[in-house]
Parts: sequence; structure tokens; C-alpha cells
Amino acid sequence: MKLIRFGLKGFEKPGVILADGSIKDCSAHASDYDHAFFSSGGIERLRAVVKAGELLPDAPAGVRIGAPVARPRNVLAIGLNYSQHAVETGVAIPTEPIFFMKATSAVSGPYDSIEIPRGSVKTDWEVELAVVIGRDARYLESPLAARDVVAGFCIANDLSERAFQLERGGQWSKGKSCETFLPLGPWLVTLDELADPDNLSLTLDVNEKRRQTGNTGDMIFDVWFLVHYLSQFLTLEAGDVLITGTPPGVGMGCKPPEFLKAGDVVVLEIDGLGSQRSVCKNAC
Repeated sequence: MKLIRFGLKGFEKPGVILADGSIKDCSAHASDYDHAFFSSGGIERLRAVVKAGELLPDAPAGVRIGAPVARPRNVLAIGLNYSQHAVETGVAIPTEPIFFMKATSAVSGPYDSIEIPRGSVKTDWEVELAVVIGRDARYLESPLAARDVVAGFCIANDLSERAFQLERGGQWSKGKSCETFLPLGPWLVTLDELADPDNLSLTLDVNEKRRQTGNTGDMIFDVWFLVHYLSQFLTLEAGDVLITGTPPGVGMGCKPPEFLKAGDVVVLEIDGLGSQRSVCKNAC
């Protein structure tokens, strides 16, 4: 299935996209796509509703599309997970996953504006595959066991303010957590429809110029390894979002470096997961 949320920010309703591309309102069957939904077998219940052909109301035409999951309890992130991205940033290729957190308040919709933070001169782009956790888990026995705890996948833009991240002291999270710094979606594809996330093309354009091209098969640590690995250090909770690293082509790696400014248009695509488009503006 393709899960989608629609409506005004903070008031989104859960929906599904049918084979004909129509968006159907599922709020009679789920309050939201959140921890309670995923941890209680919500995907299976909703799949049964759709398979039975139950009549679902249409979403309003032209309605805003929100992030495909409600604000998660945790946003887990992996840095430098493509070797060529490590090279372009001038750091050693990791021998273990580099793990950091983003503030959950950074989550936004796939077509919402990207806000350039106050004082920012180095806001950068990063197309990434996002993994949505489907049930609470810790101490998974193997990467194979990770397949039982993944709900699905979506597109993420792991926006980063490089001066905040690298020049202001502290951890990476400082430059990763500004409001609107994690557009997600447009939809979540459930695991049964995207069983192999290890061979997906990713692209990102800025103002119609191709900046990033990659494939998830080039990740140093694949999805299943990452889910297993993180479960050894913390409890993964249903509805959590894990972003898995970006291929080369970020603004920081350009010669000379290039960064986002108000008016820029950023478009991301991943095979099978649709596309997102955001226009940059200055934060109020």
C-alpha cells in the first residue's frame, strides 16, 4: 500500500493511494499513522479494508499533502553512509555507522516550503531513503530480523545548515534540526510493495540542475544492517523515522561550495517512492 496524510498542518488525516492514483480518506479506520497505528497492526487492518473493496471517501481535490507519518517519537539519522559522499566532504570512510538525531520538529510535508534559518549562509540539501519502523524493537538478533520491524519507506531531504553543524561546536544535530529541515513523502510505501530497498535510484535537482545522483546499493551499511545495529543501542519505536545517508553531490562538496537561498526550488525523486518539491524561503 501507499499511505499518505492530507490536510492542514497539524490537522492531517490518514489516507491511501489506490492503483488508479486516487487518494482515499481512511480516517474512519485509523486516527493517524502514528505509534499506536503501527504497533497495533494497523497496516494489516487497513490492507484488509482496501482489499475488501470497502467504499472510502475521496480526499478533497487540491488538498495539502503532509508527511506520510505523524510526528515521530524519534528521528534517527546516519551520516556519511555513501563512500563518495565521505570523500567529497574530506573525511575517512566510516568503519561503523555514524549515528545522530534530528529534532522531530524538523518534519514537514513533501511540498511545504523549506525555511532558510535566521543567520544561515550554508543551508545544504541531502536526498535520502527514509525507513519507517513498524513495531517497537531492541536487541534484534540479526539484520535478517530487521525485516520484521520495518513498516515501509519514503523520501527524505536531510537538510543541513553546515555552519551550525560544523563551525558552532557540539554535535551535528545543531545543524540538522531547524524547522522544515526534514521534508518527508509524498507517501509511505509498505514493505510488501518495496521488498528490496537496496537497489533504488535517488536524484536531487536544485533549480532544474541535477545535483545528486545515486543508488541505495552504494550504501556502506544497508537498511537491514542499520536497523539491527541501532537496536543494540536504543529501543526503536513504531513510527520512528530512520534516514540512511546521502550520495555525493551536496552543496558543501561543490567547488566552490553552493548553498540554498530564498527562491530556490528543490526536487527529489527515489524509484517507487514518488517525488517531492519544495521552494525555499527565509524564516520569519
